[in-house]
Amino acid sequence: MGSLDTKDIVQKYNFKFSKSLGQNFLVDESVLEDIVKGAEISSEDFVIEIGPGVGTLTKELLKNAKSVCSIELDSDLIPILNEELKDYENFKLIHKDALKVDFNEIIGEETSVKLVANLPYYVTTPIIARLLTEGYKFNSLTIMIQKEVAERINSEPDCKEYGSLSVLVQYHCDTKIIRKVSPNSFIPKPKVESIVIRLDRLEKPRVDVKDEHLFFKVVRESFNMRRKTLSNALKNLKLSKELMNEAFEKAGIDSRRRGETLSLQEFANLSNAIYELTKS
Repeated sequence: MGSLDTKDIVQKYNFKFSKSLGQNFLVDESVLEDIVKGAEISSEDFVIEIGPGVGTLTKELLKNAKSVCSIELDSDLIPILNEELKDYENFKLIHKDALKVDFNEIIGEETSVKLVANLPYYVTTPIIARLLTEGYKFNSLTIMIQKEVAERINSEPDCKEYGSLSVLVQYHCDTKIIRKVSPNSFIPKPKVESIVIRLDRLEKPRVDVKDEHLFFKVVRESFNMRRKTLSNALKNLKLSKELMNEAFEKAGIDSRRRGETLSLQEFANLSNAIYELTKS
């Protein structure tokens, strides 16, 4: 295996990159190695790969994992993958959109499940959100994503990158940055830097909330109008001013603060206070 592997396969099949699918294939061997190492893939693991491209990373995963199931949307890549990976008995390919598959169906009885993905930038947030909010049973998600999205995921309160994606991921996962990746590591070259990040699923969410749906609604509304105070931003909850004032007091949060200053625990305290007051 080497940096020419991906380029050779692309040329061999005269593959044309799809702009609409946001395709950028890895050609840097060191990045492939770091993804497999960073994901801590072992012979116990069932790996689901989203967006295998021409199968260069898939090959490395297959050598290390118990088995690999790759999900690919592009019809033009299906015959290439079937041909290039035909010697691996532990390989399965699903020709579908990762935003529409039932991951629990794919996981079945497997207990050590790791997801690996070189995600097109336009589907990064929807895929992460779907994997986390729909409660699929996986241990970790190791993904290559746009640098600024990784910074948002890892951000702390009071930073401009901090937002509802930060809260969603940190509610469900521990995060670990594995490495930065330059645009030169891909064909065609993207315009931005990438980062490989691993999200380790927590056994239970980081904070206790009485109503998860309400918790994330409070989070979303708080960030929807970043410049507004919480008392203004949360008007969309359609609750009386008196109840909201009581909730702020109960949670120990000044209603003049802005959403981006609240920690995960404070969001939990506020949504729990609202829940208790609306149920009483």
